[in-house]
Amino acid sequence: MPIANINGINLFYKVHGRGEPLVLITGLGGGHGAWFFQLRSFKKHFQCITMDNRGIGRTDKPSEHYTLRTMADDIAGLMNYLGIDKAHVVGISMGGMISQEVAINHPERVKKLVLGCTAATTSGTGGVHSDLMEALGIGEDATEADIDTVSFKRIINNVIPLGFNKRFSKIFIVPFAKIYMKRLAGEGIVGQFKAIMSHNTLDRLHLIKAPTLVITGTADRLVPPESSDILASQIPNARLVKVEGGSHSFLVEMSKRFNREVLDFLRA
Repeated sequence: MPIANINGINLFYKVHGRGEPLVLITGLGGGHGAWFFQLRSFKKHFQCITMDNRGIGRTDKPSEHYTLRTMADDIAGLMNYLGIDKAHVVGISMGGMISQEVAINHPERVKKLVLGCTAATTSGTGGVHSDLMEALGIGEDATEADIDTVSFKRIINNVIPLGFNKRFSKIFIVPFAKIYMKRLAGEGIVGQFKAIMSHNTLDRLHLIKAPTLVITGTADRLVPPESSDILASQIPNARLVKVEGGSHSFLVEMSKRFNREVLDFLRA
């Protein structure tokens, strides 16, 4: 079993294909298998590295407070372990937040950067969608104490359904995702959620040097599409793509479009 002992934890990872390294970082509760709809296309051109983030799957689930900076250091440590000096980095949702921290704190490690359906901050305008906050039972001006009341059950029952918008996904993918999430450690997902809610890179986005693609769906009900406008305006020379009608999980529901946009950018 491929396990890297890094940054104080055992981190599970997989390597697919050959070529330039491409690190794929997924979102809340997602493991290495979250890239199922991308790997067939991506591994034809790149050596794809997927992993279970801290707190999820076969990676350790430490009890101490998680931060996205720590999780970014996990990624840099995994690259060191694999002997990768520089890689393309694609991050989705929470993975996009981690990817921002990688690009800011380890700029020499990132060749090109893709930020999908993500945000520079989870507070204020352009942070977390009001539909999500309402579903979780906390206000948009939630305090740390309010966030501490969010349970694993509330995350499972409310976050996943808001991530999709097609009937097919609601019938097949949402139930499967709920079953998958329930098999994970609840404390790990809650730890990740709390890390997300303290995320803020707004005043550091100008430090990102890598060519960057910001991509989102216009029907995202978890992270407002306006969040991508902010990212693209603050990251030097970033390119913005909005996929009409795309949900938060448009990389699944509209995988052909997502894959084409990302591959065209990375291979240009």
